[in-house]
Amino acid sequence: MFSFCILPDLRIASDTNSIRYGEVRCGVKVEIISHNLILERLSRLRNAETSNKAFRQNLHDLSTFLVYEAMRSVALDKQTVETPLTSTDGWALTSSPILVPIVRAGLGMLDGALSLLPDSDVCFLGARRDEETFKPEIYMNTLPDNLAGANVIVLDPMLATGGSLLHALRVIATSGAGVITAVSILAAPEGVDAIKSSGIDGQLFVGFVDEGLNDSAFIVPGLGDAGDRQFGRIN
Repeated sequence: MFSFCILPDLRIASDTNSIRYGEVRCGVKVEIISHNLILERLSRLRNAETSNKAFRQNLHDLSTFLVYEAMRSVALDKQTVETPLTSTDGWALTSSPILVPIVRAGLGMLDGALSLLPDSDVCFLGARRDEETFKPEIYMNTLPDNLAGANVIVLDPMLATGGSLLHALRVIATSGAGVITAVSILAAPEGVDAIKSSGIDGQLFVGFVDEGLNDSAFIVPGLGDAGDRQFGRIN
């Protein structure tokens, strides 16, 4: 079990829309990343007038920012690099994590992650919630039966109740993953609490925590349905 520590330069939104600094809790490790470019790109995502094309581009940017932060402590192997002038020390990733976007909304985060981790393998989990019960269901799984200790980054832009992501994390954990890292653009406190109390070892990186959920379990103020905002809605 990780100890949860939000560092002083990280933020979590309160119910009064203020930002609290230096809050420390115990449980699964969660980091809410503080960066002005995250605030700016997130504001574009929230805007109801943002086109599908612009939404996808801004989601790509946010995904890149957050995966960059999630990989800050990634293991490296030392190697020798030949520059045009001499030999020097260089570094290479010990291994690239497997990327697992949650279909379909997580697909928009994949290119941003691959731009930083081009050697990563990609597997897909399809998770959806029953709109009556809000309970998750896995309808697609391309994970191997045995991940053999490979590290995994799960890409899911919206962490609302936490049910779908938590279900996905359990599937990944039982497949023999090593370090599991989840990356979400926007979360509700209810979703963060669900992941923290799940008992699953791992990390969660979030761009911003909103006020809460409405009666339909949508994040408020939120940004709407991330899948529909990317790909459109066909009735």
